[in-house]
Amino acid sequence: MKKIVILGAGTAGTMMLNKLHNILDKEEWELTIVDQYKTHYYQPGFLFIPFGIYKKQDVIKPKHDFFPSGVNVIYSKIDKVDGENNKVILDGGQVLNYDFLIIATGTQTRPEETPGLKEKLWYKDVFDFYTIEGALALHERFKDFEGGDLVMCIAEVPFKCPVAPLEFVFLAEAYFTKKGIRDKVNISFVTPMSGAFTKPVATKMLSELMSEKNINIIPDFYIERVDNDNKKLISYDEREVPFDILTIVPVNMGNDMVERSGLGDDMNFVRTDKFTLQSKDFDNIFVLGDAANIPTSKAGSVAHFAGEILTENLLSAIEGRPLNAKFDGHANCYIETGYGKGALIDFNYDTEPLPGTFPLPGIGPFGLLKNTKINHYGKILFRWIYWHMLLKGKELPIEANMTMAGKKKQNI
Repeated sequence: MKKIVILGAGTAGTMMLNKLHNILDKEEWELTIVDQYKTHYYQPGFLFIPFGIYKKQDVIKPKHDFFPSGVNVIYSKIDKVDGENNKVILDGGQVLNYDFLIIATGTQTRPEETPGLKEKLWYKDVFDFYTIEGALALHERFKDFEGGDLVMCIAEVPFKCPVAPLEFVFLAEAYFTKKGIRDKVNISFVTPMSGAFTKPVATKMLSELMSEKNINIIPDFYIERVDNDNKKLISYDEREVPFDILTIVPVNMGNDMVERSGLGDDMNFVRTDKFTLQSKDFDNIFVLGDAANIPTSKAGSVAHFAGEILTENLLSAIEGRPLNAKFDGHANCYIETGYGKGALIDFNYDTEPLPGTFPLPGIGPFGLLKNTKINHYGKILFRWIYWHMLLKGKELPIEANMTMAGKKKQNI
């Protein structure tokens, strides 16, 4: 029997497991998925926990709830991949042979990479919200916060869910307004980017929205360290940003297994052909989701769209055919902006987020780069879609590759 092994049972790995289980001959192919953890987290929901919108039980479920019957599930850390010999070595020495391998080990936050970050103020006045522990601790801290400098800082790019820091400051602005202390809270958005986002049209729209909400943008800030004693961020060019509460997106890196396997770049993201999603080192290894070093957002929508392309190319590889399916870097992200409204962006490798309607030209119902209530409902609905459709590998009514239909080109 031939073997396909999937490393990682997060969004990308679980989705691919279900897709392949539905289409492969079960008498010919054996599917195995490996992950060290048994709990699945709906990570987009972490954003809502500090503000009391979601609770812990809203974002966690057992991983086995999403595994189809008849597949092999192994809960274990991964030591390394031996690509030359088509083997995966697990912690403890167990060896898995494979004919094809899918790496979906994601990305992890590394607060220890920033001097001073994970020290005496960690989870007291310094928080991340990219972990369940950080989100819950920040929720507790907000309960008795009576005012001061709230700083949202991005340590380095790339990082998963690149719109989440924007959403955080928008939701914080609404949260403290509702509490009646907005005039006592100074909110700053500190970023190594030159503006609110990476592309000019979206940056213009989002910067104007921040200005309306009196949120201060501090661009081109490359954090060197956190000064715990004086509660300041220090940049490499010695600029300083004081804080009373610091919320940070720590450095993101790929799994250490990638480095041990010799498959990654200097951030442990797997070297991947951005079109075929095939490893640049081995033809029978494919990469999906945040683990890949492809130049698009590390987001669940990308894993979904890329999964369609990967499935097609994997079947081609199995049958010895050319890999003709090409991923265009399609990403689609709702942006919560507070007060029951949201924005939406849709883009790919070549086309930046543009205004317009989505998914139908002139009809929508969602507005691209527009701040509307219907976009907020799209964001809220996504949690149901995630648990009931996306993880289970079901078809969604959006094409894998981006379309220009409904989009309006802009000159900046």
